[in-house]
Amino acid sequence: QVQLVESGGGLVQAGGSLRLSCAASGRTSSTNGMGWFRQAPGKEREFVAAISWRYGSTYYADSVKGRFTISRDNAKNTVYLQMNNLKPEDTAVYYCAAGLLGYSSNYYNSQFYNYWGQGTQVAVSS
Repeated sequence: QVQLVESGGGLVQAGGSLRLSCAASGRTSSTNGMGWFRQAPGKEREFVAAISWRYGSTYYADSVKGRFTISRDNAKNTVYLQMNNLKPEDTAVYYCAAGLLGYSSNYYNSQFYNYWGQGTQVAVSS
């Protein structure tokens, strides 16, 4: 089992920044990548960004490219999501996830992630 704990959410004005963290523990060797997803009220969960543990390959949703940056600290088993120039439409609960993801295309699909955190709320006011 892998346990994931997110932190760093909060309320920020449009144009502001937040950094989310996701600390992984347990059998992290059973995973090779981590991702961030988000779910806004009344909407389906959507992919935000992902990163591979070994090579640091990164993947982004078009809606966040150029504004969000995902990074990892392998020594700490922690993944970060730096969110800049936040917009009201970024308001959502953000979830960290981990899995044995295989193909690059799998990183975008929530079905390939086996472990999920409890979520952290991000609210962006206009």
